[in-house]
Amino acid sequence: MLAMTLPAIGQPLVPQTRPLPEPGPGEARLAVRACAVCRTDLHVVDGDLPPGPLPIVPGHEIVGTVEALGPGVRGLKLGERVGVPWLGGTCGHCFYCGRGQENLCDTPVFTGYARDGGFATHVVANAQYCFSLEDLPLDDVHAAPLMCAGLIGWRALRMAGDAQTIGLYGFGAAAHLIAQVARQQGRRVLAFTRPGDTAAQDLARSLGAVWAGGSDEPSPEPLDAALIFAPVGALVPISLAQLRKGGTVVCAGIHMSEIPAFRYRLLWEERQIRSVANLTRADGEEFLAAARTFQLEVTTTVFPLTQANEALRRLRAGELVGAAVLVP
Repeated sequence: MLAMTLPAIGQPLVPQTRPLPEPGPGEARLAVRACAVCRTDLHVVDGDLPPGPLPIVPGHEIVGTVEALGPGVRGLKLGERVGVPWLGGTCGHCFYCGRGQENLCDTPVFTGYARDGGFATHVVANAQYCFSLEDLPLDDVHAAPLMCAGLIGWRALRMAGDAQTIGLYGFGAAAHLIAQVARQQGRRVLAFTRPGDTAAQDLARSLGAVWAGGSDEPSPEPLDAALIFAPVGALVPISLAQLRKGGTVVCAGIHMSEIPAFRYRLLWEERQIRSVANLTRADGEEFLAAARTFQLEVTTTVFPLTQANEALRRLRAGELVGAAVLVP
């Protein structure tokens, strides 16, 4: 198999030929069909997250075909198309797992961070954390971004409750998907992009946003909720200032730059700030059930697996519209 491997934090990924791995108990080996590139992959490569084991193969938005099953696997079959998300395993017995909050597990395993991920031709995954994609009406390339961008967007939207007017800050892979979900639920969507990013603004309008502009611009109308997908802490007070009384800011990223101090007046009147942490398998099943009924236009730029460094560079530079996807 071929894997694009991170040898050390801050270094380019290097192609590495490895023996084809055998799945252990409870595991499945997948032939990777497509793996989307997430901003969290950048955080892993750039060292924004606490250091994990190295070398590591990044990638956690995986679509693959089951090629081999380890002992004790139930619920998957050879040849089945499945998706592998960021959450790759939990302990099942800590306080949070016991409360149905496995996304907050004390000892989680994350795909592409604690165990090798999908920037490869093959990957071994915990079978219990794979999602069946058999009847999902999207091809492999367009299904891959759903495995994190879609899932995290879905969880963030749920945290917004019944908000009807929603601002999306950072219009990349996650926002362009959840904007469509929100619109098909009958909500109003406003898109806030990097100042001057007319390509993202045009995409937002084409997907049903009632307004699109720079994040440095005031909202043309009060927001019930703001979902922040850009890893920019300064957007927290900016978005708070656009909320109605009782509104919510949801920080949807796993990493964010420092949040600057702001006046209490922005938070007063029962506004609130929430964060999204990972996902649960229930989130995944719920979102994928919804995705089978919604009509989603997934905007992608495809790269060969060996061009993973270029995909990461373009994501880091803000040069992509929608999601980058690696194909072996």
